[in-house]
Amino acid sequence: MFGLGTQELIIILVIALLIFGPKKLPELARSTGKAINEFRKASAGIIDEEEEKKEKEEKKEETVAKSEAKKEEEKVEKIKVKE
Repeated sequence: MFGLGTQELIIILVIALLIFGPKKLPELARSTGKAINEFRKASAGIIDEEEEKKEKEEKKEETVAKSEAKKEEEKVEKIKVKE
């Protein structure tokens, strides 16, 4: 985990306990967890939106390709009728 060993984590926790005190530390941990959770939800929402955009673009391209193919078929039919 970020190259931190057990000793480093213990030192960080002791310093945080000294700075914030035993009453504030659980509140800080809770609020940090909530913030991380909200960030994950937001990033997942952005990823979903991007995937939806790609799907819409692909469908649009398919529709354009189908309409162009249909126009070509109509041209071929008109030429056959004229002959």
